Amino acid sequence: MAAMLLRRHLAALVLILSGCAQGPERVVEEKISDRPAPRGTSLLRDVMLSAHNQTRAEAGVPPLQWDSALVETADRYARELARTGRFAHARQPSGPQREGENLWTGTRGAYRFDEMAGHWIAEKRHFVNGVTPSFSRTGKWQDVSHYTQIIWRNATRVGCALASNRRDDYLVCRYSPPGNVVGQRTL
Repeated sequence: MAAMLLRRHLAALVLILSGCAQGPERVVEEKISDRPAPRGTSLLRDVMLSAHNQTRAEAGVPPLQWDSALVETADRYARELARTGRFAHARQPSGPQREGENLWTGTRGAYRFDEMAGHWIAEKRHFVNGVTPSFSRTGKWQDVSHYTQIIWRNATRVGCALASNRRDDYLVCRYSPPGNVVGQRTL
């Protein structure tokens, strides 16, 4: 049973990652449990901040602080994604108002928050600390861009929000300052 679940998660991850090549595409995977995953804004904050900061500590960069203003912009966009059913990065202004962004989608209630973040963190296996966009062993920056946003050395704040429609969950995390800046190193 565990091997079957792992194969499903890996297959979903491959689809999610490959969908990001031209911008994220909506990926629908089979729900693996009839029991809903635990939810709540406090749990989301605790799990996301812990997963991000543990990953950053492993990379040797300072921890992120939770930012309520980033939570608000993430929440607005997560609700828009859930309402429209589309899955694409937000249009953002250039300049100081720009925020980094990681997106995730999956079957409503099927994934725990740590599993959602884990999909992004798993990209580490392809990461090399080159100058952006040359930071992937595969030669495709899209294969590591969620992970690099998490560990981006200049990022100091994060805020995440989850919204759902009848079928899917949409997780949006926003970062400031944004990462994945062309011509700069991640670490």
